[in-house]
Amino acid sequence: MSKTKGVVIGVNGNMATIEVSGPVIMNEVGYIVLPETKTRLKSEVIRIRGSRCQMQVFESTRDVAYGNEVEFTGELLVAELGPGLLGQIYDGLQNPLPELAEEAGYFLQRGIYLAPLNIEKKWDFKASLKVGDTVTAGDYIGSVPENSFDHKIMVPFQMQGSYTIKSIKESGSFTIRETIAEITDERGESYPLTLSFYWPVKRAVTNYTEKVKPVEPMITKIRIIDTFLPVSKGGTFCTPGPFGAGKTVLQQQMSRNSDVDVVIIAACGERAGEVVETLKEFPELTDPKTGRSLMERTIIICNTSSMPVAAREASVYTAVTLAEYYRQMGLDVLMLADSTSRWAQAMREMSGRLEEIPGEEAFPAYLESTIAGFYERAGAVKLKNGSIGTITIGGAVSPAGGNFEEPVTQATLKVVGNFLGLSRERSDARKYPAIHPVDSWSKYEGIINPEAVAFARRILYRGIEIEQMMKVVGEEGTSDDDYLLYLKGEFFDAVYLQQNGFDPADASVTPERQQYVFNHVIDILASGMQFPTKEESRNQFNRLRMKFLDWNGTMWQTPEFEQREKEVVSMVKEMADGSYLAGSEFLKRGN
Repeated sequence: MSKTKGVVIGVNGNMATIEVSGPVIMNEVGYIVLPETKTRLKSEVIRIRGSRCQMQVFESTRDVAYGNEVEFTGELLVAELGPGLLGQIYDGLQNPLPELAEEAGYFLQRGIYLAPLNIEKKWDFKASLKVGDTVTAGDYIGSVPENSFDHKIMVPFQMQGSYTIKSIKESGSFTIRETIAEITDERGESYPLTLSFYWPVKRAVTNYTEKVKPVEPMITKIRIIDTFLPVSKGGTFCTPGPFGAGKTVLQQQMSRNSDVDVVIIAACGERAGEVVETLKEFPELTDPKTGRSLMERTIIICNTSSMPVAAREASVYTAVTLAEYYRQMGLDVLMLADSTSRWAQAMREMSGRLEEIPGEEAFPAYLESTIAGFYERAGAVKLKNGSIGTITIGGAVSPAGGNFEEPVTQATLKVVGNFLGLSRERSDARKYPAIHPVDSWSKYEGIINPEAVAFARRILYRGIEIEQMMKVVGEEGTSDDDYLLYLKGEFFDAVYLQQNGFDPADASVTPERQQYVFNHVIDILASGMQFPTKEESRNQFNRLRMKFLDWNGTMWQTPEFEQREKEVVSMVKEMADGSYLAGSEFLKRGN
């Protein structure tokens, strides 16, 4: 605890102005003490002016009054890193919410802060180094089993220079507070090591050799993403969309099915009802990778929109710090933030109380740099042992009215590598996932041949153009060739871009099945077809769509799957004029 004290001289919402009696630093943590109840409210220094500083309070400031004492800790806002994080549900300050609810009752009380990790549980430690070995920050000294993972125990990230192992426990069961090793620096000063340590959440972890380009696709088993709008391991993406378009459901699907080792969900201001749904469902879901509970490789940071605004910011940084910790073990981590718009609104509210010069729509002028700094903590890194660890960050954005031109969405689009824009029009039409295939884009490479994807995209784009034209001139004013292109675009959208999240077979589609089915779709899009009337062509494509959807609903590589495939192929041959053209040749034919 720092010797610096202070007194409250002003309160504005969740911001308090403090007169200090000694030195303080930016982002230092302090506690406002309520004299009657001795409740201590956790706060963080966000501005210093002479002998005064402003602090954002992570709790309600009700009853905070002029003259209340403030105790400064001399430490930054930190997260505790160690075994026992997986499966936990935390608030923005890394308080375990189930334990907090047991202690505080139905309504969470202010000023209660619990240890993030179980300090009584013993972990089976096995050393990987010996006395006399030289180590630096981030090096592995041993491991403990955590669920299905081999949890690496590391030299704390803040250790500077090189150290020599003076003593180390070869094996045994220890709590996270017990000393398992002792290291000495060049001056001979000793430092004890335990299974856990602390790290400031607003400081990126940089204990790696180099940052490498993300090239490996992150398989989500969602067709429109893996095929059309791929995400890379170590990449970034955002899912803007109006309220009710399915952002939260899409993120839940990605967290269940994505090919990653650890999932961290930061509900940084999402509505409480949707968070409750996540908390109820995840422990009951089976992880397809391990066959165990999905919660065993998931961490949830729960900070709903009804909680104090300052805690929204803390939840975002706490989540990304936990992601960096597991990345340092060489694991692939997916971090989902829902919704970053609430975080930006909290920044706007605090900026207004600080009386800063506002930017567009009253957001702070540093909005873009803050959002960019958050997404820059994603990436694929090469660790000291040669392995690759990745953090993929996906942020949901909730622009008012679905306006993608608003500042938060635009600031996000400048730094992410993938834009999954959700459409009100598609969600109202029950086309899920409601990702707009035309407006969305990706800078990453997927699992399908790019030329084949480009061909399918051109058919889709042309079909949408013809649909818009038909709203004016009707079917009668549309040529047969154009109408056929429109039907092909509609067919592709219905059987491939849309996905039934409630169907056991269609909810998650493996890359092998996506590639196999996509080849059939390309054959259909590229085939030459002729029909006597527009009504006949529409009826035939409706029949084919229903056959294809039945095929989508069968399990991969089963007799039923093969039978449905034969029915689809047979019907396509009936519809085609017998000439299957390459996609480029089909387009050259004047379509």
